[in-house]
Amino acid sequence: MQYTLPNLNYEYNALEPYIDEQTMMIHHTKHHQAYIDKLNSVLQNHPEIADEPVEELLGNLEGLDIPDSDKTLIRNHGGGYLNHNLFWEVMSPKKDVDEQLLADIENKFGSLSEFKQEFENTAVSLFGSGWVYLVRDNHNNLQIISLPNQDSPYLKGLTPVFGIDVWEHAYYLKYQNRRAEYVSNWWNVLKLLP
Repeated sequence: MQYTLPNLNYEYNALEPYIDEQTMMIHHTKHHQAYIDKLNSVLQNHPEIADEPVEELLGNLEGLDIPDSDKTLIRNHGGGYLNHNLFWEVMSPKKDVDEQLLADIENKFGSLSEFKQEFENTAVSLFGSGWVYLVRDNHNNLQIISLPNQDSPYLKGLTPVFGIDVWEHAYYLKYQNRRAEYVSNWWNVLKLLP
C-alpha cells in the first residue's frame, strides 16, 4: 500500500486569521508529505505488513517481526501520517458541532470551559514538540493526553477524537514563541466544539 497526501476540505487560507495560509501550505505539503514518503519507504522493505492499516501497525508495534530500527521509523512516520490526517480533518472554517461529544465532555470534565482550560494547560506545558489529544479508551471514556514527537494514541491502545499539533512548525510563522496564544485560538477552527 502506498500512502498519499490527503486533500484538505478547505483552502490553505480558510483558517485565517487563526492559522495563516503559509503555515498551512508548508505544514501540509512539506512536513506531512515527508512523513508519508518515509512511511512508504520503510513499508516497501516489509511487504508482509505493507497492507495492514497504520493504526494496526502502531497498535501492535512491539509484536511486529521487523528490525527495531524499522519499528522506530513506523512509530515516527506512521504516527506523523495519522496525527496530521486527523489534524486536518477536525479543523474547518465552519463549525460542525458533535453534540454527543459535547455532552460527553461536559459529563467528564464538568463543563466545556473546564475541559478547554485543562486541554490548554496540557498543551502549553508539554515540553518540546508533540501533540495533545482528547482520546477514548476501550471503555469509551474520555481522557486528555500529551505525547512527545509524532507518537500516536494508537501506540497506547487509545482512539483519538481530536488533537492539536504543538510542534513549532504548526504555529511559529504566525505566533513565534507564543504557543499559548496559538492553542487558545485553535478552538476557533476546531469544528467539533462550539
